[in-house]
Amino acid sequence: MPRTTHIERHRSERIGWLRAAVLGANDGIVSTASLIVGVAAAETSRSNVLVAGVAGLVAGAMSMAAGEYVSVSSQADTENADLARERSELATDPAFELDELQGIYEQRGLDAALARQVAEQLTARDALGAHARDELGISAVHAARPVQAALASATTFAVGAALPVLMTAIVPVTRVIAIVASASLVFLALLGGVAARAGGASMTRGAVRVTFWGAFALALTALIGRVFGATV
Repeated sequence: MPRTTHIERHRSERIGWLRAAVLGANDGIVSTASLIVGVAAAETSRSNVLVAGVAGLVAGAMSMAAGEYVSVSSQADTENADLARERSELATDPAFELDELQGIYEQRGLDAALARQVAEQLTARDALGAHARDELGISAVHAARPVQAALASATTFAVGAALPVLMTAIVPVTRVIAIVASASLVFLALLGGVAARAGGASMTRGAVRVTFWGAFALALTALIGRVFGATV
């Protein structure tokens, strides 16, 4: 009978961009809405609140992009250094590396003969790939991608931050705090649910978790804005 190829798509393949995208959107909503609510609580004008919101959007998006790029680049540098070392060890002492790979498979439950056979076949096919995956834990799915992470974070931060800024521009100035805070919590709940769904987790748990911390941040900044606005 002819063999058929069964291709499976796993949610872990999304982990790189999903983490950066969720973090960016969540931070965009929370930080910008909190900034707007805090400034509005100081009883300032709509123009001042909008300037603060737009400045927070631009600065936050650039900060997220730079932060993600630097942190993920550091991860990529570490992975590349480990791979270079492993490549050198394979070239200088292949017998030891083969024994090392066999030992890894024995620790995972294979008997010595089968572990040796697996190690030899994988080494013949792609020695560096086998050691990267099974010794170092580096795979194509989880490999660091600095540019992808930076773009995902910056873009989703800007989208998330644009929501409270837009609300500020169109709602009555006397109701900016209430409407921006309420709308932001709804956005956060939707984001948490969608992110949890994409990752295969509970949508309710994801929505509640994100909404709780968003509400805490909004309440705290509103309090600070009210206190300092009254004393300045």
